[in-house]
Amino acid sequence: MSKNQIKLGSILSYLQMTLSVIIQIVYTPVMIRLLGKNEYGLYQTVSSTISMLSILSLGFNSGYIRYYAIYKKENKKTTISKLNGLFLLIFAIIGFVGLVCGLFLSFHLNLVFDEGLTKAEYAKARILMLLLTVNLGISFPMSVFQNIISAHERFVFLKLMGMVKTVFSPLITLPLLLMGYRSIAMVAVTVSLSLFVDIIYLWYVLVKMNEKFVFNDFEKGLFKGLFAYTAFIALNTVIDQINWNIDKLLLGRFKGTGEVAVYSVGYTLYNCYMLFSTSISGVFTPRIHKIVNSTKDNITAQKTELTDLFTKVGRIQFLILGLIASGILFFGKFFIVGIWAGEGYDNSYYVALLLSIPASIALIQNLGIEIQRAENKHQFRSIAYAVMALINLGLSIVLCQKFGAVGSAIGTAISLVVANGLVMNIYYNRKCNIDIPFFWKNILRQSVGLILPICAGIAIVNFIEIKSIIMFAVCVLAYTAVYCLSMWLFGMNDYEKDLIRKPIKKIMHRS
Repeated sequence: MSKNQIKLGSILSYLQMTLSVIIQIVYTPVMIRLLGKNEYGLYQTVSSTISMLSILSLGFNSGYIRYYAIYKKENKKTTISKLNGLFLLIFAIIGFVGLVCGLFLSFHLNLVFDEGLTKAEYAKARILMLLLTVNLGISFPMSVFQNIISAHERFVFLKLMGMVKTVFSPLITLPLLLMGYRSIAMVAVTVSLSLFVDIIYLWYVLVKMNEKFVFNDFEKGLFKGLFAYTAFIALNTVIDQINWNIDKLLLGRFKGTGEVAVYSVGYTLYNCYMLFSTSISGVFTPRIHKIVNSTKDNITAQKTELTDLFTKVGRIQFLILGLIASGILFFGKFFIVGIWAGEGYDNSYYVALLLSIPASIALIQNLGIEIQRAENKHQFRSIAYAVMALINLGLSIVLCQKFGAVGSAIGTAISLVVANGLVMNIYYNRKCNIDIPFFWKNILRQSVGLILPICAGIAIVNFIEIKSIIMFAVCVLAYTAVYCLSMWLFGMNDYEKDLIRKPIKKIMHRS
């Protein structure tokens, strides 16, 4: 892997993530106010419904990167061309199936919503569903080209195109909303922009990279091996959809679109939080596969390399997520109600906390998911998560009817703590060649840096009454300064400090 691609890819990942967070923070309250609580909830419910159909990908995306890494190591260029053709055929079929399923749901909305919508809302929901269905049908085959670019480690190009979608979608949509157009215009822009970026990916693969696609004489046993590898990844995709999208569907059916809006605000804040973790880990996927493939005959060396990478990335993610999670805890409620979403969204704060804090365990360990896949040991995670997803589903059905959005979040939080905090850590340590005690010893040593900022946060909440945006900003900046100083003095090691010191020294040397 090109070191420049890793560095620039990581930098661009964080830049895209920062832009995405800023845009969501600025754009979401405007969207809520212009659409209104019910239409915003309607939009979120329809989006979640179509998103559920992403399970049709059956985990094949990960399968492409795995087989590409194997064939490239063996220098099988012709076989790679056949792999390209096979995947394009597979995803074209999946896209057609997704299109049919989406069309069926579009004309049977009673399966998604109860009788709580007006005729106008049903008509609007159908148009939204149809637009997103078309987008889904196209996105499946076009995702093959994005996978090819990723497998070739062209992270800079991928991140730049991701930034185009991140920035231009709200820039185009916001004027339309201000002109009086509503959720249908938003979705139309999303579909158009996605199609534009997909065409760019297509051009890049066929013209710039000169990739070939062969649609016959596939390698014997390839599809069987591919399906065996991806079967449990597909199960995991279903589980993720249950954990992260089913809550909105349940709330839409049992409590109405207004409660979906409350949950969605909290989930949006959690999604921003999650981006800080996942944005950097994605660039390490090919590297993990290389480590696993190159150290198969030396388990000790493999464990050392995987544990070192797992711990380094986890500590960096913990540094970032620790600041954000504690910030949400101390300042999240005023931010949501007093600045961001407005009155009526008090419970969104509790939703954000219930999703963010339990998820932190998985977020600082998300390299483990790709390590399992590279080692072809991802089956257990899928089975364990399937059990927890069913428990989550059962709890959410009961709790969402009693406690609304907060009840749904409680069900998800319980499943996250048990599955990520206990079950998967035991499995990582025993079966995936990762030294988990070493990892948590590092995180605990780093956690010493949290003591001072937590004390500062408690003091601010109890002795300072935040009533204005200026006072809020001052308190957040003061808390951030205390956090950074405390982590530098008590939490960070020399490697992490050098990640900050070296770029500063280079800039000062150049000036």
